[in-house]
Amino acid sequence: MNIALPALVVFALLLPGFIARSRIKRAERSSLDYSPFGQIVTEAVLWAGGLHLLWLALAALFFGRHVQPTLLLGLVVSDAAAQARSISNLASELSWIAAYFGSLFAFAYGAPALIRAAIIRWRLDRAGAPLSPLLRFHAAPWYYLLTGADFPPGEEPDCIVVSAIVNISGRPWIYMGILDDFFLDPEGRLDRMVLEKVMRRPLDADKQPSTQADEELARFYVVDGDYFVLRYAETVTLNVEYIKLRPAA
Repeated sequence: MNIALPALVVFALLLPGFIARSRIKRAERSSLDYSPFGQIVTEAVLWAGGLHLLWLALAALFFGRHVQPTLLLGLVVSDAAAQARSISNLASELSWIAAYFGSLFAFAYGAPALIRAAIIRWRLDRAGAPLSPLLRFHAAPWYYLLTGADFPPGEEPDCIVVSAIVNISGRPWIYMGILDDFFLDPEGRLDRMVLEKVMRRPLDADKQPSTQADEELARFYVVDGDYFVLRYAETVTLNVEYIKLRPAA
C-alpha cells in the first residue's frame, strides 16, 4: 500500500480551494494568517467543492468527459491492489488529468482576484449593501476607514482629511492634512500615513483667545513640504473627515 498516494490525492483535490480562498480575501495582515484552523479548512473545502463541481460540469458539457468515482476511490483506499488498478486505468488519461488540474489551478488563482476587483469596483461590500455580510472584507478595517469604501458609488468623498494629536516634548499638537496614502505593518496595524497640505497648532490653543498672543497660537500654521509622513504609533487620537465637494450654485 502506498500511504503517500491518498494524501497526495486529497491535497491535489483541496489545493484549488486554498488558492481561491487566499486570493479573494483582502487582508491587511501580510504575515502568517492566524484565522482559526477549522475556519480555514471549512472555507477551503467549500471553495474546492464549488470549483470541482463547476469544472466537472464544463468537462461534461464541452468535452464529454465524466468523473469515475470508482477510480478515484481506488486511489485513496488502503488496498494496494485497488490502488494499482486505479493507477493503471488512469495512466492513459494523464493528459486529461493534467489539463483538468492545470486549468483549475489557473482559474482558482485568477478568478477570485477578478471577483474581488468587481466587489471593490461596484462597492458591493460597503456597509448597508444587501450582500455586505457575505462580501465584506472583515480583515481589512483600515481599508474601509481610510478610503471611504463604505460610500455608495458616485458618493465617494473627494478627499479625506485626517486630524491627529501628536505629543512633542510633552506638549500635544494637532496636525491636520489631506490623506494621500497609508501603509500597514506585516501584522495589519496602521503604520504611517502620508499627508498633503499639512497644518499644525498646539492643542491647548483650543481655549477662547483672550490676548493677541493667544489668538496667534490658535491659528493653524502651514508645515512646509509636499508630503508629511505621520507615524500612527506617535499619535494619541485620530480623526477622519470625509469631504465631498459640491458645485457652486
